[in-house]
Amino acid sequence: MNRSAIVAKIEEIAERVAQPEGIEIVEVDLKGAGRHQVLLIVIDRPPDATVATGSDKPAGVTHGDCEFISQQVGTILDVEDVIHGTYNLEVSSPGIERKLRKWKDWERFVGEKAKVVLREPVAAPDIAKGDLKYFEGVIARADNSAQAVTVELPDGAEVTFPVDKVDRANLKFEW
Repeated sequence: MNRSAIVAKIEEIAERVAQPEGIEIVEVDLKGAGRHQVLLIVIDRPPDATVATGSDKPAGVTHGDCEFISQQVGTILDVEDVIHGTYNLEVSSPGIERKLRKWKDWERFVGEKAKVVLREPVAAPDIAKGDLKYFEGVIARADNSAQAVTVELPDGAEVTFPVDKVDRANLKFEW
C-alpha cells in the first residue's frame, strides 16, 4: 500500500470510531519514515454534535476525547497492521486557528475571520492591487452550488474564489 492509501485507510478507521461519539476527524497525517513515523490525528467536537448524538458533552475537544480516539484507533491500527513498523500516535484538537480543509469547514465558519493563501491569484476588481493570492478577512458566504467562498476584506471589499484553488487556509484569532 502506498502512503496516500495508508492515510486514507487510517482516516476511514478514525471516522468509523469518531462518528458515533460526535467527534469530527479534521486531519490525518503520517510523517516520517522507518522507526521515526508520526501519525497525527486532529479531532474536533462541533457545536451541533451534542444534538446529533444525544450526548451531553459540550462542543470542543476534551483530553478524554483525545484519549478515546488514541486508544480505539491505535488498537485497530495495530490489529490490522495498517502502518508497517513502529510509529508514534498523536491525537490533538485543531486549536483556535484551525485549518479549513473541507467544504463543511467553510460553511460552518461563515462569519469568522480567516487567513487564506490561494494556489494562484484571483481577480479582485474592487481592490487597488487587482489580483489577490494571500489575504485575511471574514468568511461572508459559502456557495455550495458553485463550491465558492466569498471573503470580506477589512476595507469592505469582497473576494470570491473556488475552494479547489485554496492552497491553505485557517481561522484567524484576534488577540
